[in-house]
Amino acid sequence: MSSKKKLVIVESPAKARTLSKLLGSSYSLKASMGHVRDLPRSQLGVNLEEGFAPEYVVPRAKAKIVNELKKAAKAASAIYLATDPDREGEAISWHLKQVTQPNRKPYRRVVFHEITKEAIKRAFDHPHSINMQLVNAQQARRILDRLVGYKISPLLWQKVRRGLSAGRVQSVAVKIIVDREREIEKFVPVEYWTIEAELAKAAGKATFRALLIRLADGTKLEIHNEKEATELGEKLEKASYKVSKVSTKKATRHPAPPFITSTLQQEAWRKLHFPAKLTMSVAQELYEGLPIGKEGMVGLITYMRTDSTRVARSAIVETREFITKKYGAEYLPAHARSFTRAVKGAQEAHEAIRPTKIKREPEFLRQYLSNAQFKLYQLIWKRMVASQMAAATFDNTTVDIQARHSLSNTSYLLRATSSVNTFPGFMLLYTESKDEAEEKPGPTLPQLTKGDRLKLIELFPEQHFTKPPPRFTEATLIKMLEQWGIGRPSTYAPTLSTIQDREYVAKTEGRFQPTELGFVVNDLLAKHFPDIVDINFTAYMEDELDKVANENKDWVLVIQEFYTPFEKSLESAAELMEKVTVEEATDEVCPKCGKPMVVKFGRFGKFLACSGYPDCKQTKSFQVKVGVKCPQCGGEIVEKRSRKKRTFYGCSNYPDCTFATNFKPLPQPCPKCGGLLTAYRGNLAKCIKCQFVGKVGEVIEGGVGETKAPAKPTTRTKKATKKRSTSKAKAKRAKS
Repeated sequence: MSSKKKLVIVESPAKARTLSKLLGSSYSLKASMGHVRDLPRSQLGVNLEEGFAPEYVVPRAKAKIVNELKKAAKAASAIYLATDPDREGEAISWHLKQVTQPNRKPYRRVVFHEITKEAIKRAFDHPHSINMQLVNAQQARRILDRLVGYKISPLLWQKVRRGLSAGRVQSVAVKIIVDREREIEKFVPVEYWTIEAELAKAAGKATFRALLIRLADGTKLEIHNEKEATELGEKLEKASYKVSKVSTKKATRHPAPPFITSTLQQEAWRKLHFPAKLTMSVAQELYEGLPIGKEGMVGLITYMRTDSTRVARSAIVETREFITKKYGAEYLPAHARSFTRAVKGAQEAHEAIRPTKIKREPEFLRQYLSNAQFKLYQLIWKRMVASQMAAATFDNTTVDIQARHSLSNTSYLLRATSSVNTFPGFMLLYTESKDEAEEKPGPTLPQLTKGDRLKLIELFPEQHFTKPPPRFTEATLIKMLEQWGIGRPSTYAPTLSTIQDREYVAKTEGRFQPTELGFVVNDLLAKHFPDIVDINFTAYMEDELDKVANENKDWVLVIQEFYTPFEKSLESAAELMEKVTVEEATDEVCPKCGKPMVVKFGRFGKFLACSGYPDCKQTKSFQVKVGVKCPQCGGEIVEKRSRKKRTFYGCSNYPDCTFATNFKPLPQPCPKCGGLLTAYRGNLAKCIKCQFVGKVGEVIEGGVGETKAPAKPTTRTKKATKKRSTSKAKAKRAKS
């Protein structure tokens, strides 16, 4: 019997440590640290004359790892490839086999969606060969992306500036953001008014509000300006009010399904304000395993790149047992919930993202997890448990009120609504957030019946303006990409990072806004490569890649059908694409000739250059001033970037002055000692000198200990306010 160990190759050391604990001493674990082969960075790496054959190389940084893997494979009795259970993981396994390749050693592919003892045993008991359909789909994607990136990017370098790039998914994402921005720019707000009436029963004190809807005969009613609102208000003041209809309906609200990649990224942004990149990084840590006390290395969640809401039967049983024990039988529906989700190309063999054990409650794990790990695990855990809980029930009441103006013989319809939660169900634990503000149900209404006479207490006319469509957040952009079938679970986070790193878009108050550079590059691509930025065409290409993976379509044919028209567009663009200079004006003046300085881009990023070039070649480093003086030397504090691309703030007189802070300085001095205040956590400010901490609004407006906040803006005009006071006075006189 051979004493040689079986070799298991995974991507990361953390995953290797977790598997090592589960597999025992007869297995040797090695990590490939991701991909071990790729297309060369310095050239196209695709043979256009030989059926788009990829020319893979082992990157210099991976040479040592590959040599170690070769030695380990040679010494092993068998090799198990245990990379991630998706197309990219399948491709990594295939590349590992190609570079290690010991003579006649059996290679076995093992696939698991959670790192638990049961799942690992099942996978190793049933190994299989590498799925070449998945490998070819991933190869086709990589080659398509290489052709687009390496063929278009040099054109952008020549025509706009160095360092730019184009991509099948990233360019479409930029176009979506640019198109939305142009919608916003073209939008013309339209004024309209609403009128609410505060009412009470003729003999009662409890008041409630009702909104003017339309005329009682069903005729639409629009209030376009203050004059119309005032005239209508005068009629409503003289009207008689009575309840014309009361209806109460029971409504049921069901829980959301467990997370898939896109919904996890969306909800992590809404609830935790985690960027997609951070969400996926933390989820990877939870999946691969973390040290949990006496348990040792434990995988806490199932695989985080998935587009299926399917959940294993064993997990559903465990969850339902937990709900009964923790919350009581009334919180358990009669039958287990199952979810179907219509996602293009969904790989139903996968599971949704869920905890590997429901009994591992978040609070029990808090001491072992970082803050980000705990928050994300808690989100995943709550979503999974809530998905199997009973529905929430509501009593939704609608009251229609007729306001009759006898002089004009006109009747108006007002409506009041309320929603009372009669059973919390899954909402006891978790409710899904919304991308935009959700209309809140009205307060509880007094007991009303048809025919009840009502008295008017006060009118509330209010001016509004229609709003443009909102800019995209990370959540809404990912939702848009998913709905159109653009990209796949593994592409959302890197796409959002790339379009920001390339400075095509920037975040303004958490929402994406295109830069001038983003507009320019998008317009050039839309003009010369319309297919590349076309949503429908990009979604079509994703479908073609799915056919390679699921229907064994010839991947070379897919690329050929794309490349033939693409090549013609390249030839045309090389000849016709116009040269564009993208320069940002600044308020800086050239110290040499006095002309304005402009922002330019070089190999190392932004810099300032004299607008009088080539007559004046003066340049300066680019600095973003924050409008605050250095507390040490009086110089300007500027925004800086570390080698790890993290933002910090330091003195512009560096290296003579070494002042630096990770928190953004605020222009207001500390109300306690006069020192430098910095933005701290949430809406808090902290002094770097005396460590005073206070709310930003309090510090700015009132000083220490005062809770004065800025006045809330009102939409009422003076006339509307006066009308309100008059109405109130009349109501008081009526009572007396």
